[in-house]
Amino acid sequence: MDKVRHITPEKEMKVSQLVEQMKDAGFGARNLGQASQIFKEMLQDKDCKIFLGIAGAMVPGGMKKIIIDMINRGRISALVTTGATLTHDMIEALGEIHYQCDFWDDRDFQDKGYDRMHNVFMKSEVYEILEKFFIENWQKFQEARNITTFLRKIGEFLPEREESILRICYEKNIPIFCPGIADSGIGLMIWGRLMEGRKIEIDTFDDMKEIIDLAWSSEKNGVIYVGGGIPKNFIQQSLQFSKGATYGIQITTDMAESGGSSGALLAEGISWGKMKKNGKFADVFCDATIALPLLWMSVK
Repeated sequence: MDKVRHITPEKEMKVSQLVEQMKDAGFGARNLGQASQIFKEMLQDKDCKIFLGIAGAMVPGGMKKIIIDMINRGRISALVTTGATLTHDMIEALGEIHYQCDFWDDRDFQDKGYDRMHNVFMKSEVYEILEKFFIENWQKFQEARNITTFLRKIGEFLPEREESILRICYEKNIPIFCPGIADSGIGLMIWGRLMEGRKIEIDTFDDMKEIIDLAWSSEKNGVIYVGGGIPKNFIQQSLQFSKGATYGIQITTDMAESGGSSGALLAEGISWGKMKKNGKFADVFCDATIALPLLWMSVK
């Protein structure tokens, strides 16, 4: 039995040193420390393809540059995310802003044209900027055969000067999968153009083959889930047809008792063949805007 070691604060302690000590503590601190150790192994294992799943309002929450930095590291093989994440990424790439708010009146916000996400808000008129982008570039999207190539086209035509998840994935040739894209501002923009009679042929099921091929062709697979939902399940089911994941990290605030995927422990995936029996997994139950920066800075 290993004894609990108390975290010893030191002047000018690095984040990596703090998280290293956390693995020898208890409760959530230990889980985060263990996740850091698994993340380091995952990054060092050159035979491992890493699948990153992002759910939740991470861009409005200030996590965009963390995600971009992870992609820039060059070890992410695929990003699976929500249409909302990409919509908010586009909003900032096109020059719009998310604002902090510690006090609010939602009735007043509605009257003034503000949309709130907990203690962050944006102007409703950002959707007019999005609409203008899609109208101007619609013809260029005709070449897209599936959602992945469609999102690659969006990244290609976003301004180079702005930091963007879509743009950096285009530049690094990292595929973005978004199986729930209709459930987002981007989905509404596509629907709006279709209602105008502007046709586009996109196979929404073709991406499944591409992500299964990625999982199947690797020596080892690793997964990092920020939140759960569709991104987690889309990656999980691709692993079901391959070798399963050797490494896994999950950051979530959901609980297993609801029976949903977002709160399910990673080890549950062993029964489905999505995770290896002898794999290394860590479940971190914490707000991702707290855990993700700590986790990433501990392995940089």
